[in-house]
Amino acid sequence: MSLGAYIRSRLFGDDVPPRRTQGKFPVKDKAALAKVLAVLGASRLSQNINQLARAVNIGALPVTPETDAELRDACRAVMDMRDELLRALGKMPGAAP
Repeated sequence: MSLGAYIRSRLFGDDVPPRRTQGKFPVKDKAALAKVLAVLGASRLSQNINQLARAVNIGALPVTPETDAELRDACRAVMDMRDELLRALGKMPGAAP
């Protein structure tokens, strides 16, 4: 129990509900944010980029080293966007829905 919680419990008793705090960056429109995440998931963009990267890795798609690096960067960018959107919704990336 934090010092502040202890002081509140001593002053106001145990019946006081715990304080609710907002995250570091409160979301103003969770519905819109959830819609963006749904569109990103439905777009299959990450799967398509991953298939291109896989084809590059097995040699089925002739690509220069620069293109290979760009495909890998694109995969990471999509994963980063997904993780940031989940964090904005208060979810942990990698956790079950």
